[in-house]
Amino acid sequence: MTANALIPDVLRADVETLWDYHDMHHVVQPADVGIGLGSHDLGVATYAADLYLQGLFPLIVFTGANAPTTISRFPRGEAVHYKEHAVERGVPDWAVLVESQATNTGENFAYTRALLAQHGVIVTSAVLISRPYQQRRAYATCKKLWPEIEITCTSLPLSLDDYVESVGDVDRVINMLVGDTQRITEYAKKGFAVEQPYPNEVDAAFNRLAAAGYTSRLI
Repeated sequence: MTANALIPDVLRADVETLWDYHDMHHVVQPADVGIGLGSHDLGVATYAADLYLQGLFPLIVFTGANAPTTISRFPRGEAVHYKEHAVERGVPDWAVLVESQATNTGENFAYTRALLAQHGVIVTSAVLISRPYQQRRAYATCKKLWPEIEITCTSLPLSLDDYVESVGDVDRVINMLVGDTQRITEYAKKGFAVEQPYPNEVDAAFNRLAAAGYTSRLI
């Protein structure tokens, strides 16, 4: 493991606390659609394709335009690149819809819902595939905007250390974890998402990591 992908020992317990908090620990169930949320993480497309090929859902929607952190990696848009990757892994072209306008998680679900309605797809259940640390926020946002459907959340199965290694930048991962943790409470206050449990140990880990300087993704 490279030096910039090593979690400092003094931070490990707090980073692991946040990592585990964002994992919804859902068992993936068969659903009407798989929804892959765009980001810098191509593992979302990899795992969405794998689940499709396992027969967990008959249709994938990839949703996402670009963020400043993804435009250089995915110049044609996150969802477009995700579809290309899924097709390369064996998913039929006709089994993937692309929603290429969303620039935040709320738009991911609002625009995906509209796209599926346009195609006459009736949705009662969905599997949400995201970055590991986005699972809880994706769940809370979807429950706010699309409360009538059954949801399971999942991510490419990787340990914390393996995920940090795959990104290659431990500071980026910790900053993202801290930022997504803040968004759980703040977005609920703003009405963007439903409230989620927020244990004292999660709050304490969040505050210690923010005090240690991991603040670049705070709002």
